[in-house]
Amino acid sequence: MRALFSALAVSELDDAAEYLELEFEGLGESFKAEVKLATERISRHPLAWSVESGEIRKCLLHRFPYKLLYSIETDHILILAVAHQHRQPDYWIDRL
Repeated sequence: MRALFSALAVSELDDAAEYLELEFEGLGESFKAEVKLATERISRHPLAWSVESGEIRKCLLHRFPYKLLYSIETDHILILAVAHQHRQPDYWIDRL
């Protein structure tokens, strides 16, 4: 199943990658590569991850303290947020 990022999720991804790149050269690209791998795993096995809230599931990244929050739609997967695991845990709820 195809995965699509909401505009806000794309913005969060870009902001996090930019911040990480400022911290250490190459870290932002590593972050984006890990998000891409997680997105591919979600696309292949959308029901494999636990429910965060209601119909929203979360996929934790391995190297970074971020999670992808997504919903399974009829013909695609919608990535709602690229969220840091330790900051404002429910800020994304109003995106539903």
